[in-house]
Amino acid sequence: MGFKTGIVGLPNVGKSTLFNALTRTAAAQAANFPFCTIEPNVGEVSVPDARLDRLAEIAKSKQVIPARMTFVDIAGLVKGASKGEGLGNQFLANIRECDAIAHVLRCFEDGDVTHVEGRVDPIADAETIETELMLADLESIEKRLQNIVRKVRGGDKEAVLQERLLKAAQAALEEGRPARTVEVSDEDRKAWLGLQLLTQKPVLYVCNVDESEAATGNAHSARVAEMAAAQGAASVVISAKIEEEISQLDPDEAAMFLEELGLDEAGLDRMIRAGYALLHLQTYFTAGPKEARAWTIPTGTKAPQAAGVIHGDFERGFIRAETIAYDDYVALGGEQAAKDAGKMRAEGKSYVVKDGDVLHFLFNT
Repeated sequence: MGFKTGIVGLPNVGKSTLFNALTRTAAAQAANFPFCTIEPNVGEVSVPDARLDRLAEIAKSKQVIPARMTFVDIAGLVKGASKGEGLGNQFLANIRECDAIAHVLRCFEDGDVTHVEGRVDPIADAETIETELMLADLESIEKRLQNIVRKVRGGDKEAVLQERLLKAAQAALEEGRPARTVEVSDEDRKAWLGLQLLTQKPVLYVCNVDESEAATGNAHSARVAEMAAAQGAASVVISAKIEEEISQLDPDEAAMFLEELGLDEAGLDRMIRAGYALLHLQTYFTAGPKEARAWTIPTGTKAPQAAGVIHGDFERGFIRAETIAYDDYVALGGEQAAKDAGKMRAEGKSYVVKDGDVLHFLFNT
């Protein structure tokens, strides 16, 4: 299980340049005019994880299969999108299919790159898109409330629950707050997510800065970080130009280039870590002579459901999980040594998988 993140933003903020860099393709045309991306470009990337390479080395795995993450480059948004302005309707439909939103904000000054509003103000840009998503959600909620009136009157339990949740979202939106700020109980969580509201989506603000400010950020990105913290969202500082240059280099050259710029890692790594945290995701591993592989699961997943990510039969016929903590696997030099040292545990159906666990599942066919 990976996750799908929609890259959104106003026209000419660097969305397509970032997408090209992240997916290491030229699939998205990066050009200095609005709506150069019309159909959403979809790209899958490998999730970089040094732990996987270390496990593969110890297990002498023939194949290394990292976790995957999907990015969707979505057409630029303008004011009035909720009413169909620009490519609004298409934008809203595409974003609804994503798990999270990476909202790219222009935090760089460049007179050669036009801004659709004629100024550089990332906070105002963020508000423009948030407002359009909120307006679209309000319109959707009003229609849905009208459609379930009869069922609610008839006492349909599902409709009554849906009405209560829709009205909670409506109240927040009318107060100028996105739906993700609504507190929802665990028992209502599934129905709440089923509403598929645009402003439910977790948001990662991506501050696109000049190359010279990639390591430190600037006043614009500092304001965005403050706004994100107030919203309970996340933010990262990235230079799309640097990411694009790195994507053309081999790993050794990329490492040297980053070091020269005072950067410890590529922006992709920061984006993925922030995205994982935002969606409460984590990684477990399987390792053996044939392959070493990373698997993505939500934090709090129990062993049978983690097994089900590999194959449904693993979950249905789950017996137990043989578990070794990553640090023990590495320190002791592999599965057999960890087993001999008493560091392999047999865990049952109630076991909550931890980040970095190296697992082997036993199941009935």
